[in-house]
Amino acid sequence: MSEKIFSAIEFAAKAHSGQFRKGTNIPYIIHPIRVAKILIESRCPEDVVVAGILHDTLEDTSVTVDDLREHFGDSVASIVASVSEPNKSDAWESRKKFVIEALKNAPTEVLLVACADHFDNIVEIEDAFGMIGDDVWLRFNRPKEQQGWYYKTLADIFSHRSDDERIQFLATRLKYKVQKIFS
Repeated sequence: MSEKIFSAIEFAAKAHSGQFRKGTNIPYIIHPIRVAKILIESRCPEDVVVAGILHDTLEDTSVTVDDLREHFGDSVASIVASVSEPNKSDAWESRKKFVIEALKNAPTEVLLVACADHFDNIVEIEDAFGMIGDDVWLRFNRPKEQQGWYYKTLADIFSHRSDDERIQFLATRLKYKVQKIFS
């Protein structure tokens, strides 16, 4: 792995310090590292992996696009900005519809990060469901039905935008997990 990837891990760990995954005692940084692992295994370029590590810093920390640009360059900053929801104070439905619309025309690098992110989220949901059952849905701002709508819509978008074999592979895995959980 490159120095840039290790720098991104350190940067993200500091930015997400004290944060935990919803409803758990799992340090938040585990999620971006898992997203990076998915991207590395998918043979993605370094900037895509780095963006995967940093993908939630704009939404969930005090990090700015300028901070990302200064530390990791324009490409990484652009990818992270493209996978970030613009305003966390908007209603859940508005934020998710924004993401869906943005992904319909997003470049390959953005789709790779977004698909790896959502795939890791769905794997975590599946694991938690195996341990605590339907109580897993209490962790979220919306119930299972709305989460299902969101993930099914994303899986369809990734599947239809998959002109890249890496996206096709991730989209197929995501779609399988989504069908398994929400059917």
